[in-house]
Amino acid sequence: MTYARTKASVNTDALGMREMQQRVFAKRDAQHLLVKAPPASGKSRALMFVALDKLYNQGRKKVIVAVPERSIGASFSSTKLTSQGFFADWEIKDEHNLCDPGSSQGKVGAFIKFLEGPDATLVCTHATLRFAFEKLAPEAFNGTVLAIDEFHHVSADTEANRLGALLREVMNGSDVHIVAMTGSYFRGDSVPVLSAEDEARFTPVTFNYYDQLNGYEHLHSLGIGHHFYQGRYTDAIGEVLHLDKKTIVHIPNVNSGESTKDKIEEVGFIIDAIGLVEDTDPDTGIISIRHKDTGEILRVADLVDDTDQKKRADTLHYLTHIASKERDGVDIIIALGMAKEGFDWPFAEHALTVGYRASLTEVIQIIGRVTRDSPGKEHAQFTNLIAEPDATQGEVKVSVNNMLKAITASLLMEQVLAQNFTFKTKHTGDDDANPPGVIKIKGFKEPSSERVKQIVETDLNDLKATILQDDTFAKAAAGSVDPETTNKILIPKIIRERYPDLDETQVEELRQQVVVDSVIKNGEVREVGDKRFIKMAEKFVNIDDININLIDSVNPFQRAFEVISKSVTPSVLRIIQDTITATRVEVTEEEALALFPKIQNWVKVSGRRPNVRSEDPTEKRYAEVLLFLQRKKQEHQAAQRAMEMVEEA
Repeated sequence: MTYARTKASVNTDALGMREMQQRVFAKRDAQHLLVKAPPASGKSRALMFVALDKLYNQGRKKVIVAVPERSIGASFSSTKLTSQGFFADWEIKDEHNLCDPGSSQGKVGAFIKFLEGPDATLVCTHATLRFAFEKLAPEAFNGTVLAIDEFHHVSADTEANRLGALLREVMNGSDVHIVAMTGSYFRGDSVPVLSAEDEARFTPVTFNYYDQLNGYEHLHSLGIGHHFYQGRYTDAIGEVLHLDKKTIVHIPNVNSGESTKDKIEEVGFIIDAIGLVEDTDPDTGIISIRHKDTGEILRVADLVDDTDQKKRADTLHYLTHIASKERDGVDIIIALGMAKEGFDWPFAEHALTVGYRASLTEVIQIIGRVTRDSPGKEHAQFTNLIAEPDATQGEVKVSVNNMLKAITASLLMEQVLAQNFTFKTKHTGDDDANPPGVIKIKGFKEPSSERVKQIVETDLNDLKATILQDDTFAKAAAGSVDPETTNKILIPKIIRERYPDLDETQVEELRQQVVVDSVIKNGEVREVGDKRFIKMAEKFVNIDDININLIDSVNPFQRAFEVISKSVTPSVLRIIQDTITATRVEVTEEEALALFPKIQNWVKVSGRRPNVRSEDPTEKRYAEVLLFLQRKKQEHQAAQRAMEMVEEA
């Protein structure tokens, strides 16, 4: 994907605010703010602007900022805002920086003392906030602003998620103002961040990834790719480790199938792929390695080895305070669970991640490490090194599912990072040229309510994430289900579950928005003269002539399977197809009723019933649906006979 480098997202106004921060500040009077914006867009400073306004102009007495881990606390340290034109500075006293070394539980006393004292601002970890809340009543937060960074750590499952339970109790039991900030509003599991009822109490502010990246000064393009391997990843990593790029390598979790179960040895293999070790700096832990081909010295940070906690703390300190500011400070960082969320290395160009990541949030956080704007960085790359399914192994089904989910995660990122369009209904006789970024579609239903408009404007990518994380949908995306079934049955079902407050008219409007947006963003667009054509269903169609029925005939996410089919060997492709077939989506009554008219038409044209053993996936699915309907009919007849027998008796 390429971007225009307009500088719009990095330029500041008279108050020192960037574009995203201006949007947030415009909503500063809201009691509960939900800020969705990418890494490096300036969320921490946006919070400072809003929090200071609430302290000076809205009668709030205190501001508490909670971050998931200590290292992220530095983003909220004292900042001179008046030098850029704002009316006040952000100040955190040393005793109110609870992100310094020490246990989170041990800082509860300092937290409570702050609430009782005269000072206005404090930074702590999520854990400290949770421990302190165990000793406090919700009304202790009266008069406060509670800012929660990386808000996706919250969960609507308040039984299992203490942070989610805390949030709900404080919102219901005090007059607290909330500022929630996240770059990815979906969790790795299927549990929503907030319940629909609680989410409705928030005023959302969304600054999307395309706006952010298109408005940069230096970064011009971003690539997302997959590299498949068989055997051990340590034998393949040299093929994708580009030593001329500033790189973060994330090795797999020790419990995953890709891990060799010896993380220290894996780091050794990666170092061997780089070159020969010259020495290790005793003060920083940085390893100097001579490039095996060029002889150049590369500086490598090992964040995997945790046997010496002081050494790792020294390395982290160096990365945070020196390497983040000096381009030549480090060349390669090798990590396992670190260097993801909130980690700031602006010079990073390549994120090389080994193994499937179950969490879309984790994928977004890793990609966010390389999408920071930096002088000299024209291109950023995310590469996922994934194991190919092997028929000789017992975990074929797991491997295939992991592969499908990894590709669908990338499809989501493609959706998130691509240009945004506005869709309108094309009426008869409307031949006017479309304004830039607007596409008119025959039969398209525009949002008719403020609720649907709000979801489209602030929640569309999060809805797509929910769809793509659905197990049923992952198989549908690989082409195992009729496109119209995918678009008209599976997607509406997921929409109803996520937004139970919508009526059927609103569900259909939102369904069309999801499908149209996804198909257009995944389609290849070509310009011929003054006309634009988009590739849909293997043919190019004039954008001015597209209609909703044509779009509904396209599986919006089938590119997942197309990517795989071009990247693996025929034997591996057969394994994938067989596995999908063996775990085919079950037939539902809804799907059966929707497909029955098509089956009748198919029988009329073909002159025969569909065969369940056919090589044609559509015919095979039609046959499965017929068998399902026959079974249902038999069950209905049996139930009727039983009822008649009861009545006779």
